[in-house]
Amino acid sequence: MITLRDYQRRTIDQLYKWFADVHEGHPCIELPTGSGKSHIVAELCKEAIQQWPETRILMLTHVKELIEQNANKMRQHWPEAPLGIYSAGMNQRDIGEPITFAGIQSVRNKADQIGHVDLVLIDECHLVSHKQEGGYRKLIDNLTRINPALRVIGLTATPYRMGHGYITDPPALFSAIISPVSIEELIYKKHLAPLRSKLTDHALSVEGVHKRGGEYIESELQEAVDTEHNNVATVDEVIKLAGDRRSWLFFCAGVQHAHNVADALIERGITAATIVGTTPKAERERIVADFKAGKIKAITNANVLTTGFDHPDLDLIAMLRPTLSTGLYVQMAGRGMRPKSHTDHCLVLDFAGVVQTHGPITAVNPKKATGKGDGEAPVKVCESCKELNHISAKECAACGEPFPPPPPIKHRLHDDDIMGLDATEMDITDWQWRRHTSRASGKEMLRVTYYGALSDKPINEYLTICHDGYAGEKARISLVTIASSAGVPEISFFEGTLQDLAYKMNESTPPASISFRQDGKFHRILRREWA
Repeated sequence: MITLRDYQRRTIDQLYKWFADVHEGHPCIELPTGSGKSHIVAELCKEAIQQWPETRILMLTHVKELIEQNANKMRQHWPEAPLGIYSAGMNQRDIGEPITFAGIQSVRNKADQIGHVDLVLIDECHLVSHKQEGGYRKLIDNLTRINPALRVIGLTATPYRMGHGYITDPPALFSAIISPVSIEELIYKKHLAPLRSKLTDHALSVEGVHKRGGEYIESELQEAVDTEHNNVATVDEVIKLAGDRRSWLFFCAGVQHAHNVADALIERGITAATIVGTTPKAERERIVADFKAGKIKAITNANVLTTGFDHPDLDLIAMLRPTLSTGLYVQMAGRGMRPKSHTDHCLVLDFAGVVQTHGPITAVNPKKATGKGDGEAPVKVCESCKELNHISAKECAACGEPFPPPPPIKHRLHDDDIMGLDATEMDITDWQWRRHTSRASGKEMLRVTYYGALSDKPINEYLTICHDGYAGEKARISLVTIASSAGVPEISFFEGTLQDLAYKMNESTPPASISFRQDGKFHRILRREWA
């Protein structure tokens, strides 16, 4: 019998509450890598079938490894679960059970065969197109015609799409993001291991590499990155900084780059192997087994070991693949966050500048769509004749004066920058809650001021519980969590006013200490501790 962790139970409870409060739309549950999504899915399916026996559930994902993983967790939670698997890759085509675990490629055109479905769960749901296109959207549309009351629940560690922003930004299938637990909480409770980063001497350049669809063109990227000088420099530096770390994972810019980096490692006496998309299944399984057993120290890969790969004792990640995808960055970094048997962290060596591009993984900054191109083009001013020129101009179109070259981008990290957890600790003597109105937007919110010693500057935190979308949902979840720790058992967002909520919170117990960091002109509270 498997017992859910507190935050896993909290996830299901918050999902139930969302469905009770919101009578249309589809939620996405944001869960950090390593938080145990498959356990949550298993318990959710079990409770749904046991409480409403007529329920039919379809669990979708895009790779057979995740189908196997999710189905196995289902059987651990509920050995007699009425489940079937529909996956061409697994050579199983079972339809008719109350719970079906399926690969989207296998069932995208099978809506009529699947028939009535009440609940669709989608693992790695950031792969669902925000437009009315693609296999997921086609299947869901056809299933909705069969059952107009169909509800969809997405699960992902990265609720955003490259060039689009959050997956709830319209047009979108998902209407809300539920974030029941943070990376900081999971690390504090020892469910995840932190990442650490060190300054690297060598930095990979993407100068001259063009973009397509919001990402670097892979052929150009590999040509820029995969040089003998780069491979020798990065491998030598990894060996220098690795110390006694025993399991190294390299993310490379392409297939040939992965093979060349492995060759450089082997030339220096490091046992290494390569996994790419065309690696046969048996060989891939052998390499991964030898890696986990310590027979192979390093694996290089290209676009493969980002999801569905789980090796807790991984203790070094080398990022040799520049990317504009926030999701890919978080997936790569997340491979190193499982608790380990021999150390308390995983070292990340970012030769590709992805941390600087996307921010620490506790506060990533996904890029939104750039628009339709009908806005004003960015310009720069010639210092000689004051002519306005396009931002890309190398010399002034009017007088010919060359523009100075832009300063070089320095891909540099300090220890722990990747976690964004460099924080200030402050003992708290009191707090004060009040209703606050934003001068910029006019929207109302809650503000809490934390007071320390007389010499400490008070720290303000703003909870945008009245906002729509992701910001409002996240703020409401934070308030519930804070209130529970402070001794306020129930907080309702639909009764009373903000002033009433502030009054309740002012009567509660403040934390004994907080941990915070500067985030622009505001502060971000990383942790609150009650005595």
